[in-house]
Amino acid sequence: VQLQASGGGLVQAGGSLRLSCAASGLTFSRAAVGWFRQAPGKERELVARIFGGSTNYADSVKGRFTISRDNAKNTVYLQMNSLKPEDTAVYYCNLRQYGMDYWGKGTQVTVSS
Repeated sequence: VQLQASGGGLVQAGGSLRLSCAASGLTFSRAAVGWFRQAPGKERELVARIFGGSTNYADSVKGRFTISRDNAKNTVYLQMNSLKPEDTAVYYCNLRQYGMDYWGKGTQVTVSS
């Protein structure tokens, strides 16, 4: 299983970024997919997850971030709007299937004030 994340970068507060994560090596449509993030000195936390028709978000990103998936492209997206400096972190995509967790390498998102 391989996960390739992209789309991170440096953006000013209030700006937007879209992260993408392309998966290979598994039946993507049957997997729960999500995004986590880890800021310096903090534990990794769930940002958003989508499985079937259901989504869930961390309270800190509700109304600003949107997770979506394209099963035909084996890709999960995270649209991030109204970014804040506290969103600065390394973002990781995650796939969970049959009790197994798979992680991408992470992509840095930096939001300047």
